[in-house]
Amino acid sequence: MPIVRQGKNRVEYSFGITSGYSSFAYSAFAVLKMGTPCRTWWTGARAGVHWNIVTAQANGRLWGWRARDWADVQEGQMSAAYRSILAKLALKPGQSLLDIGCGAGMFASMASERGLLVSGIDASDALIAIARKRAPGAHFRISDLEDLPFPEGSFDAVTGFNAFQFATNPVVALSAAKRAAKRGSPVVVVIWGDQESSDAAAVVAALAPLLGAFRSTSPKATALTHGGGLRRFAEEAGLVGPFDVGDSDTEWRYPDLATAVRGLNSAGSARSAADRTSEEAVTRAHEAALRPYVKVDGTVRFSAVFRYIIARAP
Repeated sequence: MPIVRQGKNRVEYSFGITSGYSSFAYSAFAVLKMGTPCRTWWTGARAGVHWNIVTAQANGRLWGWRARDWADVQEGQMSAAYRSILAKLALKPGQSLLDIGCGAGMFASMASERGLLVSGIDASDALIAIARKRAPGAHFRISDLEDLPFPEGSFDAVTGFNAFQFATNPVVALSAAKRAAKRGSPVVVVIWGDQESSDAAAVVAALAPLLGAFRSTSPKATALTHGGGLRRFAEEAGLVGPFDVGDSDTEWRYPDLATAVRGLNSAGSARSAADRTSEEAVTRAHEAALRPYVKVDGTVRFSAVFRYIIARAP
């Protein structure tokens, strides 16, 4: 495990291995507090791509740096996927749901409005603070995806929207979600969909030159959305069928270019890129990537595809 960067209070590592399960890492990087134990990598790793361990503490820093912008601008771009999953789950009022990587609580709020008993975990205290205001009837905690603070069989459903790939060990994280679900209950994973059919992929890729060696560059990065990769991920975590796998086509919409840049700059990958270059460089990269999608009326609109799997806890 080569040390990429070392300082007084932290050390950054880069792996020379990858797995299909790391495919949508959103270019997050590794920041391990000195003395933090390193977990064993999951099975099925393949050679060829640098992968970076990311602790919950590091993810909290990355994703909470512009929590208000994330809540006000960017999180809502997932609203169509949120509604789709809620409709597919068809849970009844009074049933319980855990949202892993709940962010600023938009999905939790939508679920609460349907009468569900919602809990959420996230690595960012700034995002959790917003979530508590958005969904005052829900219960939120700061937690590691791999070590959920709930007894086995606690929930009627467990969801994770673009969450599990940020764990140190995604399979371990999904296994933890499985344990938190009641027997036979649905466990949902939502990730980026086919990048070739999504404008958003080109926008997100705008930061790749700024992230340098800290990004995944292998063609295997799309393994989760091709050839049954998402199902294999679920099976390796111990989930069972019937499996419902599909795509949710969405459109990201912003009132103007400045707002679109503000939303994209709030992502964890933007913080990582800014740490390596500057906030100005991140803004310029996003502006350039977004200009082709500025419409005559000044709005910014482009397609984004998310893939989901609904599996079951055994």
